[in-house]
Amino acid sequence: MIIVDRISEMQALMRQYHREGKTIGFVPTMGYLHEGHAALIDRARQENDIVVLSVFVNPLQFGPNEDFARYPRDFERDRHIAEQHGVDVLFHPEAGEMYPGPLTVQVVVKARMDVLCGRSRPGHFDGVATVLTKLFHIVMPDRAYFGLKDAQQVAVVDGLIRDFNFPIELVPVPTVREADGLAKSSRNVYLSPQEREEAPALYQALRAAAAAVDGGERSADAIRRLVKEHIEAHTHAEIDYVEVCSYPDLAPLETLHGTVLVAVAVRFASARLIDNIILELPKAHRQED
Repeated sequence: MIIVDRISEMQALMRQYHREGKTIGFVPTMGYLHEGHAALIDRARQENDIVVLSVFVNPLQFGPNEDFARYPRDFERDRHIAEQHGVDVLFHPEAGEMYPGPLTVQVVVKARMDVLCGRSRPGHFDGVATVLTKLFHIVMPDRAYFGLKDAQQVAVVDGLIRDFNFPIELVPVPTVREADGLAKSSRNVYLSPQEREEAPALYQALRAAAAAVDGGERSADAIRRLVKEHIEAHTHAEIDYVEVCSYPDLAPLETLHGTVLVAVAVRFASARLIDNIILELPKAHRQED
């Protein structure tokens, strides 16, 4: 495995791979890798000649009161996991390499960002889109892999790739979960023992929503209420949001039809957790546009 920390070196290496006719799969991360990241790497390994993993905690996507300074970091652990899963190139730049001075141009996300996490994190997805624009130009991948645990991020990246005509295939990968259903997350380490015991209630609530939809429920309000009541009954977490919307457009719904995202975010004492479920309603229940 090659470890690169300079943009110029990275671009030269990627150009070489392209000249050799090799396909490049890219997994962008902020490190502190877990099984969810490993699933992305494994999928990229199956589908590409070269797998590139980036580990970069992007300061642009953290707000003034968010956890940039305390975001978990362990590069040696990340390096070991990357090597275990067959990563060919690990790109690990410093902030000064990625942002050597004040930005003269920044990407601003205009849609799919003022709902869900974007509503309470102004500027977050601008930071995500800006760093991904840089990374896509540096890595020049054929395919980019993102976990559906952050379904809003996948929707935003879908828009970024389409609007800016990046010659990249977006590959969404299903959420990886613990045995009890909790979505794998770097922030799970912040949960107290009691909070860790309560946290699977998020996925239980989403599964209850899916069961209600399977049973014929089509009211978005009823689904939101069901999910909220389950979380309130089984956790001490503060609910940030429970949303039901179309996917990937993230438009609000009153009546469920088509591809539907049911998403939640909650705050425990030291960790904010998100989770979601994507439902495909039978064609017979779809409404005409």
